[in-house]
Parts: sequence; structure tokens; C-alpha cells
Amino acid sequence: MTHNSTRWTVCGVALISFAAGGLLMRTSWADANRIYELRVYHAVPGKLSVMESRFRDTTSKLLAKHHLTVTGYWTGDDSPGSKDTFVFLLSHRNREEAKRNWEAMRTDPEFEKILKAEQTEKTLEKADVIFMRPTDFSSMK
Repeated sequence: MTHNSTRWTVCGVALISFAAGGLLMRTSWADANRIYELRVYHAVPGKLSVMESRFRDTTSKLLAKHHLTVTGYWTGDDSPGSKDTFVFLLSHRNREEAKRNWEAMRTDPEFEKILKAEQTEKTLEKADVIFMRPTDFSSMK
């Protein structure tokens, strides 16, 4: 490779890196209001598997339908305190979007079916909901 072509390669890489960095910064600015919603569901003792089945079979699809983006689902692994714990994390562009999407889900007739199933076979004892904003040094923004 000649000195001239090496210089153009370095310039090309630098230009692409600069453009990509600008795009990432623009994405970070656009997502400056991004929030996360941590939901910790404490299942009725012995009903965690029923709760998991509901989420797997119906609730997760309904959440997706209403743009409630779930980052992941977890169950507790430390016994006995968390053996009946179901946790999930959602990501929202902002608090207003979260409110709109949850309201749309609550008014969906499919959600009524989930509520009826819960009345028939109670799985949820208590729910803790925490909205969180990433710190400036967090890798999740």
C-alpha cells in the first residue's frame, strides 16, 4: 500500500468514525428522557408458575401490542425470600409515552380477559413498581 492510499484509508476510517459518533450522540440526545420501569411482582405462594404461564402465553404479547417494550423477565433465585418473585424491566422513551401505552393496554378488551383470569385464580399478592432514569455513567441509556 502506498503512503498516499494509507493516508486516504486513515482519513476514510476517521470520517466514518466521526459520522458514527455523531449519529450515536444524536441518538443519546434523542433518548435523553429514556426511562426504565422495574416491576417486581410478588406471587401468591405456589402460584409463580401460573403467573409465568400467563406472561408467556398472553401478557407478554399484549405488552408488545401496546409498545410496552420489555427488556427482560426474571424469577428470584435466592430462597426463601424471592422464590415467589417475578421481575421484569420495561424501557420507555419518556414518562408520557409510558403513561399513554399503559392506559391503552388497560382499556384493551384482551386485558379484561387477563384480569378475569386473575380473579379466577389469584397469582399476584403485591406489586412494586419503580420508574428509573439512568445515571450519566450508566451503560443503559
